[in-house]
Amino acid sequence: MNHSVWISGLGVISSIGMNTNENIDSLRNEKSGVGYPEFLHTLHKKDFPVCEIKKSNDELAEIAGMRKELPRTTYLSSIAAQEAIKDAGIQLEGSSFRIGFISANTLGGMDTSEFFYEEFLKDNTQGHLRQVINHECGSITELVAKHLGIRHFVTTISTACSSSANSIIHGSRMIKHDMLDIVIAGGADALCRFTLNGFNTLMILDTEPCKPFDENRKGLNLGEGAGYVVLVSDKVKTALGLKTYAKVSGYANANDAFHQTASSPEGNGNYYAMSQALEMSGLNTNDIDYINAHGTGTSNNDSSEGIAIERLFGNTIPMVSSTKANTGHTLGACGGIEAVYCCMAMSQNIIYPSLRISTPIKELNFIPVASLIESHDVKHVMSNSFGFGGNCTSLIFSKA
Repeated sequence: MNHSVWISGLGVISSIGMNTNENIDSLRNEKSGVGYPEFLHTLHKKDFPVCEIKKSNDELAEIAGMRKELPRTTYLSSIAAQEAIKDAGIQLEGSSFRIGFISANTLGGMDTSEFFYEEFLKDNTQGHLRQVINHECGSITELVAKHLGIRHFVTTISTACSSSANSIIHGSRMIKHDMLDIVIAGGADALCRFTLNGFNTLMILDTEPCKPFDENRKGLNLGEGAGYVVLVSDKVKTALGLKTYAKVSGYANANDAFHQTASSPEGNGNYYAMSQALEMSGLNTNDIDYINAHGTGTSNNDSSEGIAIERLFGNTIPMVSSTKANTGHTLGACGGIEAVYCCMAMSQNIIYPSLRISTPIKELNFIPVASLIESHDVKHVMSNSFGFGGNCTSLIFSKA
């Protein structure tokens, strides 16, 4: 099958905005969401800055229109997915189209499980079991799908930091093979103690605001958020007369199987994902106008990704930046969030800057974009999401 896949709706929530417009305004104005946590319960409140959404769970529940006491990831997922559906102008209830919800996360209901165990470990007769019933990743997807009224096809992707990029691939393939007509694809993750402590154990957290692709980078800042796109087939696009932001023109997932938590020094998995996505798109290296890099701010990631970019693009390296200096690393949500950013880069003809770059990486021959570029015709963009275990994904979007 060779059906085209179009993006007709966008939705995002992050530490720099509660919706798409707020996020893009923040990127334009070089706003960062980095700060010390207010709602995350941790002993490290003053040790590691994070990119936290400054809303309580109860406030998020009200915005999402859902009951209280659910995992925080559920609310973030629902808020962004509902925005994407509303933006697309699609009525799900009573629709004759085959509709899927392919959602990603890495944490599930870990945050509420932590509250349970905090009480349970003090006294094994204490703790509310309702706090652990939605512990696993699939529960989040099912809760949100039920709230959205989607029942035809519902599944969860959990492949570390490439999760929501892979959900977009899976949704695109389902449409291409005429198995679904509409897919809401993306992902969400919230901050929790397990994640913060885990990344601290790996010694890759920065104690200051992160600076991806800077020679003196010291690590990443964790973030939270959600990002979704509404994928539609040619049939749906034509039948409903939908506006479209972009075409999903290429994608690939690769794995270099180098290390549990590190990329290979040569960036092999990164290279394979980017090169295969480019091959699928039918584009040349000089057709790509912008790369939204994975760009976490860790020594290993930025070096290996940069080397892979140089290996693939040679002397035709497009403009590159990382928006994780704004949002932090949102783990399973980053591919969905950055897919929204890429679509808006094409829609508004802008290139986002990488914040806080003062000294370019010595071993690389390119310098990321350091200030906002406007009125630039952005036709094709590449979005990279590289996860633990070497799970590497690249997406290519082309202006509609």
